[in-house]
Amino acid sequence: MQPSTSAIPDFYYALFAFYEPALTILGFIGTVFDPETTHNTQAPWPADTPPPTTLPKASIVTVIQLAHVCALMGVVNFFVLTAVRKHLSMHLVIQEKIVTALMTPLLMGDCMHLYVTLWALGDERWVLAQWSPMLWTTIILGFSLMIPRIMWHLGIWRYVDTRDGPRSDIQEDTTNEKK
Repeated sequence: MQPSTSAIPDFYYALFAFYEPALTILGFIGTVFDPETTHNTQAPWPADTPPPTTLPKASIVTVIQLAHVCALMGVVNFFVLTAVRKHLSMHLVIQEKIVTALMTPLLMGDCMHLYVTLWALGDERWVLAQWSPMLWTTIILGFSLMIPRIMWHLGIWRYVDTRDGPRSDIQEDTTNEKK
């Protein structure tokens, strides 16, 4: 059996190089086509105050720019993880270090995104029955990325050099050793 040529197992690669970019790109496309709905469904509106039917230009630009940054992060994941797998296939330790360097700020972002979202809801943060479908989607999809990133940092289902030891993908020929 040949050793793995990637410190990025297929599970993590599929999740962070395909699933996450797909989510972020689809979110961006949806925002471009309907920034008002994207804006107005982020949080519940008070019963006596309906959401605005038209948004100021500044709000539209802000919502679209935010969606663009999210899509950009997804695309960065795809390119970094694909390049690491392709060009560093013989260097598992370097792969692990680069992917950890990518996953660390993303995990911090996941945690802050969850915290800021709940903080911004104020006293209504725990009135789950009033959450909009978009808010539920934001929280659930956020956890669907944050939990695997935590798993990555815990070394679950992946190569960890300090635990698994160095592995060489090049099999040394020991049959021609000098006696």
